[in-house]
Amino acid sequence: MLSLWGGQRLTVHVSRSEGLRWENRRRILMLLRQSGHLSRTDIAGATGMSHSTVSAITNTLLADDVLLELPINETSVLDAENRRGRPQVLLGLNPDFASVIAVNIALNVITIELVSYAGETIDHVENTIPTLQVSNTGLLEALKTHINALLIKHAHPAQKLAHISVGVQGMTDADQQSLIWSPTIGATNAPIAAHLEMQFQVPVKVSNDCLMIAEALRWFGPEIFGDNFATILFSSGIGMGLFLKGKPFSGARSSAAEFGHIVHIPDGALCRCGRHGCLEAYASDYGIWRFANHIDDNTPPSAMISDADFSALTSRARAAEGIERQAFQRAGKALGFALRSIFSLIDPVPLAFVGPGVHAFDLIEDDLRKTISGGIENGVLAGPQNGLRSPEDLSIYRYPSEQPLILQGCAITSLIQADARHNKQLKKSTSDVSQLRGVLA
Repeated sequence: MLSLWGGQRLTVHVSRSEGLRWENRRRILMLLRQSGHLSRTDIAGATGMSHSTVSAITNTLLADDVLLELPINETSVLDAENRRGRPQVLLGLNPDFASVIAVNIALNVITIELVSYAGETIDHVENTIPTLQVSNTGLLEALKTHINALLIKHAHPAQKLAHISVGVQGMTDADQQSLIWSPTIGATNAPIAAHLEMQFQVPVKVSNDCLMIAEALRWFGPEIFGDNFATILFSSGIGMGLFLKGKPFSGARSSAAEFGHIVHIPDGALCRCGRHGCLEAYASDYGIWRFANHIDDNTPPSAMISDADFSALTSRARAAEGIERQAFQRAGKALGFALRSIFSLIDPVPLAFVGPGVHAFDLIEDDLRKTISGGIENGVLAGPQNGLRSPEDLSIYRYPSEQPLILQGCAITSLIQADARHNKQLKKSTSDVSQLRGVLA
């Protein structure tokens, strides 16, 4: 970096070298998180770093107990015998170095996982709570109590907890600190992060659950879910997580992307949010159930539809033409119209439908695809098609269970934050650069 001091150019080498060293540490940790146990040679090959750079960084990480040298399995030993030089030693993340907490707040349940630094789930607990009736105080105290109980259960040292991530159905603020509103939670403008940070003395992030699903899919399936894709929650609610140009989409003041509350039909069916005509009122499990059972569209949604009841409805819809099949077809068209509008703004992207509604995807897929594409008229695809050559041209992936993905997204978010927090503590050697910048200013 070039600056002027006393009329002369001054090259500040330490800023660049320290910045590069920190970035290389981050890359090595990310690689080990994604790939598991690797040798120094493997790390050098995957990152393009020199062997000396990899050795210097990993030796420091070993000294700091961030990494462990691991026993070589039989395959690795045989492979090592065929190599010249000393046998390869595998490196891995030290599970005991730190831990994180992943939380999912869903309809009537709070699920919490304690996760090791190596990404292993130490424990998974579910706690029932009447979310629709819960107050701010009730929600905050429940979170604190249940997290604390999990830590006490495992005699977990407070200093090892590095970060907490909370995934919630609904809208959060842009800074990922508070729950603003949720159709399934009575609490509003709840300062979740501030409350938990005060109790546990670690950073906390509060995110929309669909965004956490997207984070998990992008982390574990980057070859499919790259820079541009969307996740659609297809469950008791309808939601969206969106990545554009490699970055998660959010609004100017909130998490936004409240896909389920796009207006499908003005003044239409009653939604759980209290408004009329939302997409969710037609495409969620309760919207499908209400229509299939001849229940008036203005009837308040059922609190929860059991898996058995919805499975029986799905079976009837598959068995014969009738109101049950029409309910799913209506849901497919509603989702198709909403996605068609979104694609008019951003262009078509791969979709991941997530949630128990995926079990009935065969009943909505045809209407969904045709509606997104613009429909078929006289055997010809009607336009414009947003770049889609046919209804089958859109890539759609299906995952029947949302909770594991939400928790995985929360866990990886927290683990990456834990890495960054540790690395920041090691950047004290750059303090002289900060002082120099102050002089130059």
